[in-house]
Amino acid sequence: MTRWGILATGNIAARFAEDLRLVPDAELVAVGSRTRESAELFARRHDVPRAYASWAELAADPDVDAIYVATPHAAHHEAALACLAGGKAVLVEKPCTLDLPTTTELVETARARGLFLMEAMWMRTNPLILRVLELIRDGAIGEVTHVRADFGVAGPFPPEHRMRARTLGGGALLDLGVYPLSLAHLVLGVPQHVQAWAKLTPEAVDENTGMVLGWDSGAVATLSCGMVGATAITASITGTTGRIDLPELFFRPAHAVLHRAGAEPETIPADLTGGGYQYEAIEVQRCLAAGLTESPLVPHAATLEVMGLIDDIKARIGVSYA
Repeated sequence: MTRWGILATGNIAARFAEDLRLVPDAELVAVGSRTRESAELFARRHDVPRAYASWAELAADPDVDAIYVATPHAAHHEAALACLAGGKAVLVEKPCTLDLPTTTELVETARARGLFLMEAMWMRTNPLILRVLELIRDGAIGEVTHVRADFGVAGPFPPEHRMRARTLGGGALLDLGVYPLSLAHLVLGVPQHVQAWAKLTPEAVDENTGMVLGWDSGAVATLSCGMVGATAITASITGTTGRIDLPELFFRPAHAVLHRAGAEPETIPADLTGGGYQYEAIEVQRCLAAGLTESPLVPHAATLEVMGLIDDIKARIGVSYA
């Protein structure tokens, strides 16, 4: 049995709590927040036995094995460090932190302490996404030549909203763009060429961003993210002999469509349950049971490489959280 704690009490914390009910041998035993009122309200809503009014109290609970960090982006670093200081395994929401240096610090701290750390990039643990990667590795579409993905939401968001608040790590890139970037990285690895452009808000965070990545193999990725219009939120992976299309919410697709040259399209069902967050919890528990300190599905190297790519793009579009 893995005994879980949740740090933070927002919407994503609530969704994780609900999906954790679907995970065998998982028990949600504690929640921590910066206020007792918020922690106790969350505990009542989700039947959590213990509520703490500080992160440190949650991290010190001897009956907690793993903690899911679900704070806004800007607090990921501090919160995850507090959990590691308490000797806990940590699943920290994506993006891991605001930049590569602080993400590197988390990874190095976890490794020095011999503790498990994983970024909650749930797309990388999704069974259908894993099946798509298997098809690509088996040559179903030949050599990959192009990845296209978009993630845009309609807004508008008021200046104080976390999506626009610079102090909270606002902007489309960190919140939404991490998905298209992670998909391209998952399929093709680290690009050798990067171009990006963005329109910024008055708060100096990006509200509409386009990215073009290139690989020395000749492959390219065309990616976008924004908070000024609801895009299709789809993706396609094209190869020399076929294509795989991922429908709306490509990071948690209901199905995939495989187009092989000269053949009828083949629909691959997802057969998923819940909201999809349970798969990252299952992966954490599998790794802990095996004595691993990082996940082979969401390895530290991948987290660091994507964060380095995000830093590159931030510099190109003029966004800084320093």
